[in-house]
Amino acid sequence: MDLAPQLTPSGALRLGPSDVDLDPAIAARIQRAFSRGAGHGLLHLGAAEPSTALPPDLAWWRDLARRYVVGLCSLAEATEPTVPSPTEAELTALVRAAPLMMGAEHLDPDVLADLWCELDAALQAELAEAGQPLQAFLASRHPAWHLVGRVHLNLADNRKGPDAPGKGAAGDETPFAFMATYTTRLTAQARAQHAPLGRVLREYAGEARRDDLLRVLRPVQQAAEACPWLRKMVDSGEIYYPLRWTPAQALQLLRDVPALEAAGVIVRMPASWRRGRPARPKVSAKVGQRPASGLGLDALLDFQAEVVLDGQRLTAAEIKALLAQSSGLVLVRGEWVELDRERLQATLTRFQEIERLAKEHGLSFAEATRLLTGARPGADDAAASRDWSDVVAGDWLAATLRDLRDPQGLAQVDPGPELQASLRTYQQHGVRWLHLLSTLGLGACLADDMGLGKTMQVISLLLVRRRSAQRGPSLLVVPASLIGNWTAELDRFAPSLRYLVAHPSALPAADLKARPPKALAGADLVITTYGTLLRAAWLTSAAWDLAILDEAQAIKNPGARQTIAAKQLTARARIAMTGTPVENRPTDLWSIFDYINPGLLGTAKEFTAWIRSRSDAPTAAWGPLRELVRPYILRRLKTDRSIIADLPDKTELRAWCTLSKPQVALYQTAVDELTATLRDADGMKRRGAVLSFLMRFKQICNHPSQWLADGAWSEADSGKWERLRDIVEVIAARQEKVLVFTQFRELCDPLAAFLTQLFGRPGLVLHGETAVARRKQLVDRFQTDDRVPFFVLSLKAGGAGLNLTAASHVVHFDRWWNPAVENQATDRAYRIGQKRNVLVHKFVCRGTVEERIDALIESKRQLSDELLEGGAEVALTELPDDELLRLVALDLRAATAEG
Repeated sequence: MDLAPQLTPSGALRLGPSDVDLDPAIAARIQRAFSRGAGHGLLHLGAAEPSTALPPDLAWWRDLARRYVVGLCSLAEATEPTVPSPTEAELTALVRAAPLMMGAEHLDPDVLADLWCELDAALQAELAEAGQPLQAFLASRHPAWHLVGRVHLNLADNRKGPDAPGKGAAGDETPFAFMATYTTRLTAQARAQHAPLGRVLREYAGEARRDDLLRVLRPVQQAAEACPWLRKMVDSGEIYYPLRWTPAQALQLLRDVPALEAAGVIVRMPASWRRGRPARPKVSAKVGQRPASGLGLDALLDFQAEVVLDGQRLTAAEIKALLAQSSGLVLVRGEWVELDRERLQATLTRFQEIERLAKEHGLSFAEATRLLTGARPGADDAAASRDWSDVVAGDWLAATLRDLRDPQGLAQVDPGPELQASLRTYQQHGVRWLHLLSTLGLGACLADDMGLGKTMQVISLLLVRRRSAQRGPSLLVVPASLIGNWTAELDRFAPSLRYLVAHPSALPAADLKARPPKALAGADLVITTYGTLLRAAWLTSAAWDLAILDEAQAIKNPGARQTIAAKQLTARARIAMTGTPVENRPTDLWSIFDYINPGLLGTAKEFTAWIRSRSDAPTAAWGPLRELVRPYILRRLKTDRSIIADLPDKTELRAWCTLSKPQVALYQTAVDELTATLRDADGMKRRGAVLSFLMRFKQICNHPSQWLADGAWSEADSGKWERLRDIVEVIAARQEKVLVFTQFRELCDPLAAFLTQLFGRPGLVLHGETAVARRKQLVDRFQTDDRVPFFVLSLKAGGAGLNLTAASHVVHFDRWWNPAVENQATDRAYRIGQKRNVLVHKFVCRGTVEERIDALIESKRQLSDELLEGGAEVALTELPDDELLRLVALDLRAATAEG
């Protein structure tokens, strides 16, 4: 069912697949509204579903729309009513309070401002269709929305003033004045003009004005259904007269404000009450005034508690006097104070116990930040309600959290000349951030967009830590398909870092199982795979400096064996690297945090229950969770204005691939057969045979089914298929688009079928058999339809002449071994009109002819991009037999990586 709101990278709001269990009629209404556009969908949520029980993500968007509709209720009738957008600060607060949802990383104040404009446009369109005045239109959506004769319930503090109702001597039992009014009209300055509600009976007297009278009083009647005290006033007629009220009556009004406003009644409190309610005595605590003792989440901090009122500390005598009174509205220092004696006592007792334990044993960093943000999965939040308590960071903790949340101001750390590359500015910030967290013993999630250089930042960190102290080796866990990527990057950019690959492709089985002591002693970094963690127990029992997980979405399933193994690693600090947004699913967020900072989000059961409790809570309930995890997640997007200027327009990446066992067998057979063929062939026959075998090698590297023509196309049989999954899962999570080029027509449909499975929806295919008239339609659809995630193109048919700038990723699944041809295909996305950085993924199978030809092209590229104008295959036919066989020979260790 498409009910989950999703934000695309362009800021478009739409509904996507969801597993929520919602009444079919409600779901159909919401889907129907959103099918007209985001503005219409939001307007429906705010105007027609103001009280419908919705899942947290939809409810958050409904709250935004409801704010818009409330604004409409304050407008006079107009041909084109417009509600002013919330301020920048208000929009920022809304963003920070957003629940976890798909595309949350694209949410910012500008997106909300644009959607506010879409709400305006949708309103104008629907008003024109309905042919109704604004207030009648709103009332037709839900009876709570109306404006004419808007009723106000007004409360005033009348302890001063000789003529004020309720005025009396000291100790007067009725120090408040109550009056119901209604809006008679709007002044020229658009301010509401009020009159006593009793006047409405005279003004709308007679049968002719009966409908007007009912429209004014309907909200009061609805509110009375939820408020027994108001029903008594309506039934007795007291609602129409000024009254003197006791503090208990004033408190009842105060507590029922949400129900009154939900019915469409406006409540106005005494002007002296800030933010519309009296002050509350709060238990205030300061945590982390002094530097922590120790490292990690268990580092110990100081904690001091006190009771304050409007920022002023209460004396012990005042606290005792407060706790001796009954709950309600009480006078303290001459001002009305809202007191919940039981909650204040419980909170004070809890904080005093925390203070006692902190003095004796210290308060852990994890618990300190949980208290600070108010997000405490697994804890009893009732006693420490944010309404009755206030925890602030002391000097040391405040400075530390500020540095973690904004690493730009951190002191420079230098990986030194051992790093044979220049870090971009944002990468330098990332290294500083990682260094600070690892120095503190805290876990980090480096979640930068694909292509922003997460690998380079981690390599730099390893160099920094090696220079700062002798800490022993770190452990890097990667998917098997990425071993080649990491070793290539280390060899190129940090050749002084000594690494050991703990994997069957690089170590004999006996050494791998028994822990190779000599090689390990000299290593700065051990590289292994998630599968190997399950087979080599010493990896999880050893003590590492850093334990780093690449493609950390591999542990998003808490119950998986590889997840359990990864979480058993022992290290001074843990790092998770992922290009997949962790904001999309609560379970993913919990599992990654259970690795980097165990216990911060409670147990899986506690976190799930806490998340479920947020479903019925107000929007702001999500803010504490975001604040709790924010210091430990560094996520920069290619769309960030501060990043764009620091990026090249096009980034080319080698996507190193391994071979599966079937591929290895087929490839080696082809090598053997080529060797035998070369003994007897010469001249044209030899050239033809070489060309035929080179094509065969390419097909085998792509997928065994391409060579065998068996139609199986199993993912497990192809290293490229598995590597494509790794890349596309990140692209799909980012809701970006990708072009996939292949030189083989027969590969287009299998690739499209596989990509459809990965994205969860179909894309487009273009090859030589596609009708010319159809090509423009395909291009237009790819460019304009956000729901089309990929385009598979044969290199000859789609490599030139097409404008496909909607894609920010290009995959060359197989290579023409001709830079000019590949560049021409890449330029379908990287061309005028492209507003994003383009990532080019060039698939290369290690240990095969693909790797060697790629190295040859790269070494010669400086001379000419037209090096092999006729294609590498033609040039290779002229090589001597021994050179040709060395070129195509299979390097089994490099080509294979099992688990």
